[in-house]
Amino acid sequence: MNRSGVTRLVAYALGLVVVFAGAAGLGKVISPAAVTAAGQPAAALPVPGHEEATGHGQSGETGGGHGETAGHLPGGLQVSQDGYRLKPVTTTLAAGAATDFAFQILGPNGAPVTRYTPTHERDLHLIVVRRDLAGFQHVHPTLGTDGTWRIPLTVAAPGQYRIFADFRPAERTQALTLGVDAPAAGSYTPTPLPGAVRTTTVDGYTVELAGDLIAGRSSKVTLRVSRDGKPVTDLQPYLGAYGHLVALRDGDLAYLHVHPDGEPGDGRTAPGPDVTFVAEVPSGGAYRLYLDFQHAGRVHTAEFTATAAEEDR
Repeated sequence: MNRSGVTRLVAYALGLVVVFAGAAGLGKVISPAAVTAAGQPAAALPVPGHEEATGHGQSGETGGGHGETAGHLPGGLQVSQDGYRLKPVTTTLAAGAATDFAFQILGPNGAPVTRYTPTHERDLHLIVVRRDLAGFQHVHPTLGTDGTWRIPLTVAAPGQYRIFADFRPAERTQALTLGVDAPAAGSYTPTPLPGAVRTTTVDGYTVELAGDLIAGRSSKVTLRVSRDGKPVTDLQPYLGAYGHLVALRDGDLAYLHVHPDGEPGDGRTAPGPDVTFVAEVPSGGAYRLYLDFQHAGRVHTAEFTATAAEEDR
């Protein structure tokens, strides 16, 4: 080989060294985990196990921390968790007509769950609400021997509905809340979220809301029930308490368990007019509150919009 050929060969080898060195350095800067689905480098992805917390609440719980990560979310945002899955057998609803709504809870082994531990006096609570937070229902289906739950379900108007199953399998120490959507066909115009108020009426009852929600903290809220200007002091127990409160976050409909402060027969909790709850919301913003209470043998549902303040840190 002449001198010119040797010179070109050496230059080529040096070029390869530069390319491989650059690739090795690039591999240290951008790991495979730091590349987005589009193939582009992700900006400032967190180190696994050190994700920054942005909210709070694990499905089935109300306390502990401020983070909403993939494994630490408020209830109802997931169709499956910890190996359990909400499987709808009925996938659509009919506006204005009863639908035989059926579903199963599949366990980690893939089989329908047939044994539950009651919470609030029921094996399973089914919450139904349209995506605009209208048309709320709290019902209790019947469990068949094959693990299929059934209930005649009627929604008043078309739209996309969110269905929450709140339950505790017998094998678990904590409850779960799983959610799935079901559409009711027809022309649908979303209802704007009502503004935050302190007083509402339902079936001739007036219900007043006292207390404020603060994100990341346990907040006491009290609802006072009156009728014809007089306090109701003979509320009847419903689901093991003088009231049952469900809170849903506007936007994603995160389902929050809200626990009563006291219970009938504990020697300190009066049957009205005040019903007090302890709530911990994961973030600031608007929430829709639904209070079920029983009086004169009938269950009534009072609805409020409440705005949670961000925690003062």
